[in-house]
Amino acid sequence: MKEVILIKEGEIALKGLNKSGFEDAFIRNLKRRLNPLGELDYKKAQSTITVSPRGEDVDIDEAVSRSLKVFGAAAVCRAAAVPKDFEELCGFAIDYIGEAVEAVKTFKVEAKRADKKYPLKSPEICAELGGRILNAYPHLSVDVKNPGVIINVEIRDNNAFIHAGNITAAGGIPVGTSGKALILLSGGIDSPVAAYMSAKRGVRLWAVHFESPPYTSERAKLKAERLCEKLSVWCGSITLFYVSLTEVQEAMRENCPEEFQTLLLRRIMVDIAQRIAEQYELQALVTGESIGQVASQTMHAIACTDAVSRYPIFRPLIGMDKIEIIKLARMIETYDISVEPYEDCCTVFTPRHPKIRPVLSEVEAAQSKFDFEPLIKKAMDNIEQKRIIL
Repeated sequence: MKEVILIKEGEIALKGLNKSGFEDAFIRNLKRRLNPLGELDYKKAQSTITVSPRGEDVDIDEAVSRSLKVFGAAAVCRAAAVPKDFEELCGFAIDYIGEAVEAVKTFKVEAKRADKKYPLKSPEICAELGGRILNAYPHLSVDVKNPGVIINVEIRDNNAFIHAGNITAAGGIPVGTSGKALILLSGGIDSPVAAYMSAKRGVRLWAVHFESPPYTSERAKLKAERLCEKLSVWCGSITLFYVSLTEVQEAMRENCPEEFQTLLLRRIMVDIAQRIAEQYELQALVTGESIGQVASQTMHAIACTDAVSRYPIFRPLIGMDKIEIIKLARMIETYDISVEPYEDCCTVFTPRHPKIRPVLSEVEAAQSKFDFEPLIKKAMDNIEQKRIIL
C-alpha cells in the first residue's frame, strides 16, 4: 500500500480539445507549490492528477494543504493506492480507514469503476466491502443518506484507490491560462480580494501600489508587500511596483477643483497603470471597485475613469457587497493586514464633498487646469519594484 494525493479537476474537465493545455498548466502550478516538499511524481488520468511521493520524507499533510490552494483543483484527498485484486483491496481498505471511522458511528461505501472490465460492479463492491467493514468495526452501522464518513473506492486502470472523502479545493482554472494583468493594489480590503478572484479565472498578476510619502508611511508600503505575500499562495509569484504620487497630489490640491480630486487621482492611477501594462506586455488592469461603495465608484465616476484607459479594466467585485468581500478577505487571510491603520495615498487630501455624478467633459476640464504629464513621467522614471516569490 502506498499513500498518494488525488487531485480532482473541476472546470478543466469541461475544456474539450483544449483540456490537455489546461492540465499541463495545472501540473506546472502544482509542481511550483509541491516540489519544495520533496521528490514527487505526477500522473494525469481521467480528470484526476495523482501525486505520488518517491520517498518517505514528503510531508503529505502539507502537500494536501498546498494543493487545496492551487486553482484548477476541485477537490483533494489523501488515498491509499492498493492492488486491484478484491481480496487484497479489502484488507488494505479495512486497515487504512481505521482512523477515519473511529470517531463516527455511521458510514457508507461509494465505488467508481473507471476500469469497466473489473469483475465486480460498483454496487457489488459497495455491498461486499461494506459488510467486511461492519465485521471489522462493530461500533459502525450503515447510513446511506447521512453517513458520518464516506469510504470511497476508485477502480482505475492500474490501481485501486481507497480514501475517506474529498476536501473541497480552490476551484477555478489554472493561473496563467487567461493572460496577464496588473492589479491596482491599495492597502484596503477590496483589491486583494479582486486579485484573488482574477487569479481564480486563470489570470497571472502583477501589482502596482501607489504611495505618497511623507503623507503615507513606510509601513503602508510594507503592508502592500505583505498582502502580496498572502496573495502569492493563491496567485503565484507577483512583481510589485511602487509608484510615488506625492507631487501629483500636491499639484492637484493647488490647481484642481476639490470635488473632482479623488476622481482625477483615479484617472492618473489608471494612466500610470496602463503605461506599466504596456511596458510589460500585460493585457488588462484589475481594480477592487464595487459599484456604489464610495463616491469614486458610482456608475458615473467609473465611466469617467474608464475613459482614460486604452486597456480593459476588470472589476471582479463589481456586484458584491462589503460583507461578501470581507468574508473572502478572511478566507484568503488578507483581512487582518488590510485593516491595519497604515493608509494609502487614496486617503490623502480626501475632498469634503466629492462629486458622485460627474460628467466626463467637466472632469476633463478640471484635469486640464494643470499639465500633469511631466509629473507622471517623473513618477514612471522613479518606479521601484520587488518580486514577491512564493
